[in-house]
Amino acid sequence: MNKHAIYHITETPYAYGKDLNTLVLRIRTAKDDIKKCNLHYKDRYNWLDPYHIKEMKITAQADLFDYFETEVSVERNRYRYYFELVDTNNNKLYFDERGFRDSAPTLKEFTAFQFAYLAQGDLYEESTWLQEAVVYQIFPDRFCNGDKSNDPENTSIWGGEVTTESMFGGDLQGIIDKLDYLEELGVNLVYLTPIFKSTSNHKYNTADYYDIDPQFGTLDTAKELIEKCHEKGMKIIFDAIFNHSGSDFFAFEDLLEKQEASKYKNWYFADSYPVSTEKMNYYTFANDVSTMPKLNTHNKEVREYLLKVGEYWVKEIGIDGWRLDVCDEVDHDFWRAFNKVVKAANKDAIIIGEIMHEANSFLKGEQMDSIMNYPFKSALVDFFANRSIAVEQFDDILSFNRTLYMNSITRQLWNLVGSHDTKRFLTECCDNVDRMKLAIAFQFSYQGVPYIYYGDEIGLNGGDDPQCRKCMIWDTENQNTELFNFYKTMISLRKENKALIYGDYKKLYCKDNVLVFERSYEGETLLIAINNNDEEYTVKISLDNTAVDILTSKKTQLNNELILEPMEFKIFKL
Repeated sequence: MNKHAIYHITETPYAYGKDLNTLVLRIRTAKDDIKKCNLHYKDRYNWLDPYHIKEMKITAQADLFDYFETEVSVERNRYRYYFELVDTNNNKLYFDERGFRDSAPTLKEFTAFQFAYLAQGDLYEESTWLQEAVVYQIFPDRFCNGDKSNDPENTSIWGGEVTTESMFGGDLQGIIDKLDYLEELGVNLVYLTPIFKSTSNHKYNTADYYDIDPQFGTLDTAKELIEKCHEKGMKIIFDAIFNHSGSDFFAFEDLLEKQEASKYKNWYFADSYPVSTEKMNYYTFANDVSTMPKLNTHNKEVREYLLKVGEYWVKEIGIDGWRLDVCDEVDHDFWRAFNKVVKAANKDAIIIGEIMHEANSFLKGEQMDSIMNYPFKSALVDFFANRSIAVEQFDDILSFNRTLYMNSITRQLWNLVGSHDTKRFLTECCDNVDRMKLAIAFQFSYQGVPYIYYGDEIGLNGGDDPQCRKCMIWDTENQNTELFNFYKTMISLRKENKALIYGDYKKLYCKDNVLVFERSYEGETLLIAINNNDEEYTVKISLDNTAVDILTSKKTQLNNELILEPMEFKIFKL
């Protein structure tokens, strides 16, 4: 038995409350090493009765590890437990708080793991509406120009050359004008990159957190957009930057003017005085970005100001949550406070972090509801777009990703394939639409929330920033309408089949760049097969089911093999 691989701790995601009466427990072991894992559990104060025993099941397999999981319940929600492990050679060990032992702990021993109390206040209330969402990201300046009267000076011709300084006149009225388009597509969660007053086209250097940038419209326009989204059953969230402000934000302007005498000097991190945007002798976003001085969120006044901003737009204006820029460079204590303020304003509001890596410390239930799942995006780029990794590595990356968080959080991760900070996925595919369609099929059939970057659905391409921020194409003759209809189909399938939203994930076949997996939920099982090859492939698999191809509604008999055409995917309801 490989003891080095065995791991369990009494906190998320290895031990957490699913609800007040259900404790989820997880243990990691070496891959293909443990053939049976039993959980022994009971009330922590019950010294007389024997332990209950429940066999745990493998819920994820990565390259090096297996992850066993189960759900248990005891009266009064106070747990004591240990693991019984049997390897493939029938060696047996017991694993408790002290480590490994050859015999099971006695009823009187105090060495078992303890989950002392499953408390109501520690439970994470998952967001079912978020799990059922399809996100559509809009970069407002590039989506649609609905009101030319608010165009900034030197507005470029729509669809012209894109530079880091370009302004094209897209605005909130343009988004309002295109809500019917978004409704036809089928998306139900609109995410806008920043729309607050700012000098740049991207608006990530905020000058005023309470004012809409005039080139986008007014507060009344924003209210109208929110209201019309809600009328169509769509949610809408705004982008906020609390890691840094703009250099023309009132507090930083006061610091520049009054220097050490400024009452806002502790809102920022000055390296020396006098503070100067030319010298950039202060802490900024990234490296020496003079227009983005870093805020000190440990400062009480800064915290209070930003928390009021977070509350105001949710409570008073009616947005459905926040996407938070560079949130992993802001302290956890601030986000815990932010969570309480936002949820008090609207218990159903969501908080999404821009974190491009593993983020368990932010996703334990008291800070973020989700993050932008960049590990997912990178895996899809490597497997589908440029084919630089094999299906085994692709599966390994995603399997590991699924083990990082509570199951409810995994269902809420924003599974993007591109954003305003990355190359367009179609460009990653070298404009091969078939590769993109295969990736989108996987995106919509995998666990998590599908995320569309504006224009991807009509074949918009583009390289690194700023080319990934091209103007939306509205002339249907220049749109890829086949791709648009494909997106519509995948969105409809997801909405019509709850297993694609809530279902467990089970891998059935993974080799030769072919992946077959199941999604199962409440007695419904869907089988998804993807052939990422340019040749036909026959999958030899133990299947003996009558199935319905939900793309064609045709019944078929699966008899231990499945023939996939080149670059084909199939979704069957078993």
